[in-house]
Amino acid sequence: MTRVAFIGLGNMGSGMAANQAKAGREVVAFDLSADALARAKEQGMTPASSAGEACKDADIVITMLPAGQHVRDIYLEAILPNAPRDALLIDCSTIDVDGARTVARDASMQGFRTADAPVSGGTAAATGGTLTFMVGCREQDFADVEEALKPMAKAIIRAGDSGTGQAAKICNNMLLGISMIATSEAFALAESLGLDAQKFFDISSKASGQNWSMTSYCPWPGPVPAAPSNRDYEGGFAAAMMLKDLKLAYDAAGISGAPTPLGTNAMVIFDDLVAAGYGGKDFSIVLQMLRGTLPVLNRE
Repeated sequence: MTRVAFIGLGNMGSGMAANQAKAGREVVAFDLSADALARAKEQGMTPASSAGEACKDADIVITMLPAGQHVRDIYLEAILPNAPRDALLIDCSTIDVDGARTVARDASMQGFRTADAPVSGGTAAATGGTLTFMVGCREQDFADVEEALKPMAKAIIRAGDSGTGQAAKICNNMLLGISMIATSEAFALAESLGLDAQKFFDISSKASGQNWSMTSYCPWPGPVPAAPSNRDYEGGFAAAMMLKDLKLAYDAAGISGAPTPLGTNAMVIFDDLVAAGYGGKDFSIVLQMLRGTLPVLNRE
C-alpha cells in the first residue's frame, strides 16, 4: 500500500488528505491543530506527533502550508532529515518562485525527487477531489507526480521545470483577482444605472463579458447558488489569501521587470479590504466594498 505523509490540514489540506485516504492509500497526517488531527483520524488517517514522524517510511510526502517560510522550515527541519531518499516530495502550497526553486535544489542535492504543484479550485474542489494542479518538476518525474496527485485532481498539468508550477499559480491568481474586481465593478455600475442584477447576469454570462468570476463564483448573491456570496461570503477563498497571492505576483513582477499595472491596483484594493477587517471573508466580498455597503471593522 502506498504510504503518504500529508503535512498541513487547513481549509484546503484537510480535504486533499481525505481524498488520498479514500483512494486506499495509507495516510499519516500532521498539523499543529489538535482538532485537525482528530478530524483526520475520523477520516481514516493516522495522526503523527510531528512532521518528521509523518515522513518516516513515506513513499510520497505532500505539504500544504500557508507561506514560503513554513515550507522552507518544514523541509529543512523535518522532511529532508526523515523521509526516505526514494520518497517523492510534492509541495502544493502557493509560495514564491525563487523559494520553490530553493527547496527543490536543497532536496535534489540530497537525492530527492521534488515537484512544486500549487492548486486551483478552492475548498469545494479540495473536498470533491477536483482540483487543478500546476506542476513544476523534471519531465522524467512527471508520471509519478501525476499518479501521486490523481486522487485529488480533475486536471494535472506540467508547466515546466522546478518553480514553473508556482509561476503559473501566481499568474493565474493575479488574473483571478483582477477579474473578480472587474466583475464586481460591473455589478455595482449596473445597480447604479438601475439594471437588475439577475438581468445583468443573464446577459453578461452569455455575452463577451463572460468570465469565471461571473459564471462560477458570482459575487452578487443569487445568480450562482453555490457561490460564497450566498453564504454571507463565508468559506471559499479568503480575501487575505488573495492579497498574499497578489503580493507574490507584485514581487515577481518587480524581480522580472514585467509591467502589471492592473495586478498592482488589485493588490491595493484587496489590501484595503483586508485592512478593513474582512480578510477572513471570501474574496468576492470585494463587491460589497465597491458598493460601499461594508461597515469598517478594524481599520487603522
